[in-house]
Amino acid sequence: RAPEDEQEEVVVGWQEKLFSQFEVDLYLNESACQTPLDWQYHEEIQKLQKAGGRKNCRIFTYTDHDRFTNLEELCQKVTDLDHEVPSYLVERMANVRRRRQDRRPVEASSLKSKIITWEPSEEFIKNNHVINTPVQTMYIMGDLGPYGKLGHREYENVLCTIKVDGNGVITVKPDFSGTKGAYRIELDGEKREVWEYTIENASAQVQPEEEDREQRVFRDLYGRHRDYLSGLVGSEFEMPLPGTLRLFINGEIVSAQGYEYDNLYVHFFLELPNQWSSSPFQQLSGVTQTCATKTVGWDKVAYFCYPFTVEMFYTQEDEGVFPNSLPQWPVLYFEVLSLDFWQRYRVEGYGSLVLPACPGVHMLTIPTWRPVGLGTVAEMRRFFIGGSPELEDLTYIRTPSTFKGKRLSRLGFRTETTGSVTFQLYCLQQSKAFLENSALRQRMQSVLDRLGGFSQQSSVYNVLEAFQRARRRMQEARESLPQDLINTSASTV
Repeated sequence: RAPEDEQEEVVVGWQEKLFSQFEVDLYLNESACQTPLDWQYHEEIQKLQKAGGRKNCRIFTYTDHDRFTNLEELCQKVTDLDHEVPSYLVERMANVRRRRQDRRPVEASSLKSKIITWEPSEEFIKNNHVINTPVQTMYIMGDLGPYGKLGHREYENVLCTIKVDGNGVITVKPDFSGTKGAYRIELDGEKREVWEYTIENASAQVQPEEEDREQRVFRDLYGRHRDYLSGLVGSEFEMPLPGTLRLFINGEIVSAQGYEYDNLYVHFFLELPNQWSSSPFQQLSGVTQTCATKTVGWDKVAYFCYPFTVEMFYTQEDEGVFPNSLPQWPVLYFEVLSLDFWQRYRVEGYGSLVLPACPGVHMLTIPTWRPVGLGTVAEMRRFFIGGSPELEDLTYIRTPSTFKGKRLSRLGFRTETTGSVTFQLYCLQQSKAFLENSALRQRMQSVLDRLGGFSQQSSVYNVLEAFQRARRRMQEARESLPQDLINTSASTV
């Protein structure tokens, strides 16, 4: 245990100045006072000396405006290496004092009026490289020099750093001791002295009445903010009619990859089956911009990031009409084309996408194909003068809606696999069926079931998806087998 004269306890307030022995000796000398703050400290120390001297011995403070906070703090190293070379970011953060008095309203107003700086100077880039959050800092220091030899700067050590930023966040480093025990500082020297100190929160406890008043203020503030948000959003929502589903999609054509020619663009349109409708002003088709490709890995990728919005309505028919036919989901048809310097365009691929039946975010990559003409003349014509075999009706990608037969034969239709297009779809669904009680809602598997009478289609969709997954797994397993084993098994069969 340390002797009584080596123990000290001080209660320090925010930005309260406690002078060290070094500062007392420095500011008593009038020749060392240069700034107004120095002269203020000179007068305070003279009054302190007349009142009997300072009460603190080893513990003192550096406030936000002291030289240590403004200058010597910046000279502290990040690590304990003797040959440390500070990085560019460390130098920039050290040179920027994030304080309220350093903020320049003239620059702020100029930035608001001039949003884009087309020719930024090097000084402008450096000043805007870091976040300029105003911070007030205070240091609680300890003079750990030998007894009777106080006032030497080399024995000054930081015991605690307190920072308060403009958002009201208080940072205490190191934290209050609590039950963790005392902090230790081991000095370099012959004696290898070890000092221990604790940091406690000596603030007065908040009275229950004040705490209740603060909670009421917070509740009022949060209530006003909630009312403000409600005023922006509104409370009156247009509800679909009973038996009607509103499908709202925020879509994005993200990219196209793996195509033969450059400068790609995508033409797409949406086909609404029976019982589906949209507003007269709703655009159900679109064309992206022409995008040059870049090499990513082994593929040439064109990033479109083309957004589109679609709103559709599904109206359920009479129950006596429905059971003989399953309702269909909307289909997005698209074609990828290329346009070169000589304005020659070529069809790069066709594809289709059934809109997801489940709400949420869906990232889908759809492979495409293109028709191929007979012989080499068609490919030479495609290379030299552009143009290629095209589909007169894009719905021929799937089964056309106008087809009334039992079988659609594509025998003799030659195609070639090309690249793929990536879509990102954000699907929202709205229906009065969603307002049913939670117990019934848990038994319903999808929106099709909630609309009533769609359990048959839901089960069919589940069976088809399971079949497609099993087929893909079978193809992947077959591709992983050795070729001689596949030939042998085929001949045996």
